[in-house]
Order: sequence, then C-alpha cells, then structure tokens
Amino acid sequence: MDCNVLVFNCGSSSIKFQLLKVDTEQVLAKGSVERVGSIDGTITFESAAGETTANEPVPDHAAGMTLIREAFKRGGFDLDNAGIVAIGHRVVHGGAAFSAPVLINDEALTAMRDVSVLAPLHNPANIIGIERASAAFPKLPQVAVFDTAFFQNLPAAASTYAVDRQLASDNGIRRYGFHGTSHQYVSGRVPLMLNRDPSELNQIVLHLGNGASVAAIRGGAPVETSMGMTPLEGLVMGTRSGDIDAGVIFHLHRVAGMSVDQIDTALNRKSGMVGLSGVNDFRDLHALVAGGDHDAQLALDVYIHRIKKYVGAYSAILGRLDAITFTAGIGENDSIVRSLALAGLEGFGIVIDSERNNAKTRGARVISADDSRVAVLVVPTNEELEIAQQTLDVVKKRM
Repeated sequence: MDCNVLVFNCGSSSIKFQLLKVDTEQVLAKGSVERVGSIDGTITFESAAGETTANEPVPDHAAGMTLIREAFKRGGFDLDNAGIVAIGHRVVHGGAAFSAPVLINDEALTAMRDVSVLAPLHNPANIIGIERASAAFPKLPQVAVFDTAFFQNLPAAASTYAVDRQLASDNGIRRYGFHGTSHQYVSGRVPLMLNRDPSELNQIVLHLGNGASVAAIRGGAPVETSMGMTPLEGLVMGTRSGDIDAGVIFHLHRVAGMSVDQIDTALNRKSGMVGLSGVNDFRDLHALVAGGDHDAQLALDVYIHRIKKYVGAYSAILGRLDAITFTAGIGENDSIVRSLALAGLEGFGIVIDSERNNAKTRGARVISADDSRVAVLVVPTNEELEIAQQTLDVVKKRM
C-alpha cells in the first residue's frame, strides 16, 4: 500500500505541514502558512525542487488550506493523486480521554472540544485545523495524535497531585505531561542506536527547546515527566518559569494586586530565561555571559541547576540509568548546555567526550566517552514523522 501521510500542526495563527513517505522516512515536501487571520500572510513551500515564499491574504484557516493546496500544485504535487493514505494532526491535549491516536469522527471531535478547557490556547486551534482539513480533503481519513498520550498511563504516584481527591476528580486535575510525541520518537531511536533491547533500557530524555521537558522511561514506557497539568511545570524554559511555589501566585495576587490573567501572562510569557536575562535565544545568552553580564550568568546557572536536579531525581526513580539523550533546538545544537548539564556527574557514571560533544555533526550521535557507564546521545527529534507513523498505524488497523 502507499505510505504517504500529510501532517498538519495548526495553531491559532499558523499552519505547519509536511508530506512524508513513511516507509522510507522521506520528507517529500513541507512548509507553513503564517499570520492566519491577516491580510499579509506568508506561505512557504519546500521540496526537492527548492523553496518558495509568497505573501498572500490569509483571512482564516480555510483560506490557509486552499493556499497549501495551491502551493503543492505549483510545486508539482497533485495531492489527490500523491498516494496520500491519511492526514495526521497534532493535538496538544488529550486529557484523560485519549491515550492513543484516534480516527477522527464526530464523537472524537466532541471529546476533544470537552478537553479544550485544559488547553484553551491550543486545542481550539487544533480542532479548527482538523475541521478545515476535513473539508479540504473529504475523502481522506483524519487521525489525531495527542501530545499528552505517551504519558497517559504514568504510574499513579507520578500523575497524582496531593490535593483533595474529589476536587481533582471533578476538575481533571492530574499530571498529563507534554512533548509526548517527541519523547516517544526519541526514546524509540535510542535502543536502535545502542543495539539494545528496548524492554531492558532505562532512559532519561531531555527535550530542550523554548519549551523544555524531561522524561524518565523504563522499558519503553514513561514513569515520570516534568510537565504537569499544563506545560508550565518543570524545567526552566524560554519564557516559562517552570517549577514554582504555588504560594507565589497568591502572593502576587494579594500583595502586588495582579489578576489571574496577569499572573498567567507573567509566569508563561515573561518568566524563564527572558525574565531572568532579557533574552530567550541561547546564542544571545551565551554572548551576554561571555561579555560578563551577571543576569545572563545567573539565568544560565538556574537553567543548568534545574536540569541537574531532574537528572538526579529521575536517576533515583529509575534505579539504574543506561542512557541520557538530548533533543530539540537547544538539546541538539548547544554543546555548552549539554556539557554544563552533565558536568560533575561522573559519580553517576556519566562522562561526556568533549570532542564528540563539540563536533559540528547535526545527525543522531553518541557523545559520551568510551568509559562512560551511561551512554549520552544527541538525537534530533522528528515529531512529524512520529505523527505520520502513528497515523499510518491507525489507518492500517482499519483495513
């Protein structure tokens, strides 16, 4: 059977897309529509023939889908005859309802709308993308792949907050975890690279991008992760605070007179690295540190301290650690962060080879020293491929 899958990642003002040949893991074409809802939208399209960019009005997501079809046609792709077997959609939050990818129908859409209260900034846009793609490609099955699904079956001790159990049950309060598609993809690649049985491998995966999370994975199944009910919990991020005493929220309301929305904005958009240093691009941060900027140095110290804290905690939870893997924009590209994050952990059997770590190679690779008991790897994430593979699996089960 044909193995081509079209993947959409729809935000409130953007649509990202990739056409993948799943069996060979080949990206046939990709691109994005930016500034949806604007008269000065931008569509980019990239394939083997090259890359094009055009400025067009994009009043809504339906118009964006039309522009995507037109971009494929200009690029030499007839989407109706391109061997596409399904369309896969990234959906941020699956709540307690979705622990696996699902074929989209009216019942599934209703359940996704119900879950939107847990991700009001993301799920509604994801659902709009699904609806518009269903209208634009009515003959193709549509599959939703949830960012939280990989962590749906965390052990109860890891997923449960210590709040009144009835209050938690009534309001869907639990730790859901995020970046699950990335963690699932990367943790699945590690055993292949190490030639190890996945069922016997204990891993920590560090997804370090503007959003950041860490997961502990035993035998292919996650047993802990740093993000919780929302993506705010856990590591220090580009603009998010990560872990914080909940009492800070009450203090800001009572003493600073801030509203709930103002506190939400402060912790999600004005904290983290940008709150501490004024920048959230690590290239800028390293330049500030090199120039002697005290705030930038403190921001980097806090960032690294939090990573070490989680590596230590998750090593204890796993009991035995076999591999640590860095992924996402910072994890894949920032050798300084990788080195600092694991410096001083030789007692845990973790030793990085500096030459391997500093090499300009961009592919998946091992960067630990030969005598390191714990393998240290860099594995570029590929959420689109993971979504495509999961989508294809759903479609095959229907046949």
